[in-house]
Amino acid sequence: MPRSNILLIHSDQHRFDCLGVNGHPLVQTPNLDRLAHDGVNFTSAYTPAPVCVPSRNSLHFGCWPTRHLAIANEGTEAPRPAREGLTSFPELLSKSGYYLACVGKWQVNEHRGPLEFGYNRHIADTEYGKWRAAQSLPPVPHQNSFWGELDPWVEPNQTALGWGASQVVELLEERAGRVCEQPFFIRWDTNEPHLPNILPEPYYSQIDPALVAPWPSFPDPLLAKPYIQAQQRRSWQLDDWGWERWAPIVARYLGQISLLDAQVGRILGALERLGLSGNTMVVYSTDHGDLCGGHGMIDKHYVMYEDVTHVPLIISWPGRATAGTENDSFVAHALDLAATFCEVAGVEVPATFDGCSLIPLLDGHTGNGRKDIVSTYFGNQFGLYSQRMLRNRVFKYIWNLTAEDELYQLDQDPGELHNQATNPAFREALAEMRLRLVAWMEETHDPLLNVWTRAQLIGNHKV
Repeated sequence: MPRSNILLIHSDQHRFDCLGVNGHPLVQTPNLDRLAHDGVNFTSAYTPAPVCVPSRNSLHFGCWPTRHLAIANEGTEAPRPAREGLTSFPELLSKSGYYLACVGKWQVNEHRGPLEFGYNRHIADTEYGKWRAAQSLPPVPHQNSFWGELDPWVEPNQTALGWGASQVVELLEERAGRVCEQPFFIRWDTNEPHLPNILPEPYYSQIDPALVAPWPSFPDPLLAKPYIQAQQRRSWQLDDWGWERWAPIVARYLGQISLLDAQVGRILGALERLGLSGNTMVVYSTDHGDLCGGHGMIDKHYVMYEDVTHVPLIISWPGRATAGTENDSFVAHALDLAATFCEVAGVEVPATFDGCSLIPLLDGHTGNGRKDIVSTYFGNQFGLYSQRMLRNRVFKYIWNLTAEDELYQLDQDPGELHNQATNPAFREALAEMRLRLVAWMEETHDPLLNVWTRAQLIGNHKV
């Protein structure tokens, strides 16, 4: 049997809880829900870093940001590419005979593009503006800054999402007759549903803001929490926002996800029409989540809440993935996907990769040996700020090197509203989580673990 094709649909800033299959009562995602029904829905997948560039480099190189060191986005204090000497999964797939193409945003290395990492073709997201102008369509409106608005000039298939899906469909049509001689890896990296959500009808008005309930994390008085969280509200001028201000923004965010889902449906339909669905692994995921009003904040910075670290991950693979399976194993999604793609392609996983292939979990097994999961953060446009997060089934611990630590009992406080780090009743749980974090840092050679920080964590010399 020929090697499997791989189709990766990789969005930007999609919350785990904003899929129908993951329980949201309003968002309309029939195509992604169907993908989960046909495959495996991973319900405990976490990003290695809730920021675009670190997360995308972790997927590209299969390792933690503490190893590749591309720790912040461009336009910040630390805009550096990944260190030299790492192997990327696209290079391995290319050398093994795959045809590789990517559509949309890159955000891996501003000095080296996809073609320098083994891709045969890159259709950049910047081409959409040129296409729109060629159709005599006005530019995308930006009257409402980061908060989103109506785009009255286009139909859904003329949006950036519609244009991107069309590029993917054309690539599939082009490759359909050649898969016997050369399997493909095609990925689509959307800018959406990252705010601002600029939408055409009917998606702009699809959800009534009056029906949008507050997130479990809203409101949050931010008591006994790091100062920087309140400062984030001030920086974005959100101090006095009640839910009535957030509800229309969240409604547009959900509408954007529904528009994305409709375009996913077009792509899945093309796979079936072209006879490719039977031998193609389809993966849907994202780089990280979005606060979008959670804890009264926007975007994703300086926090490690579930809103930004917990991500959707769905894999459908006919004949290999047990249909309709929900898998609750802890998954480091970017790292594990890189290892998975190597195994699907039949190439050896490099020693520099930190993830575990997800293939053993596709047949209904739920154990991968992870008792907890980690995420990392390093700072961004408001300055450098190091954090490490470790969570298990009950607790989440956040080590803030230059601020108060955080500890949340997730089974009793799913909104992460009550920081228990200084509560004497949780002293043993806190000490255990710190020891588990030290073990992870030793295992991964985290450069933040040194004689001074080790004393903080092991000796509990930490606020």
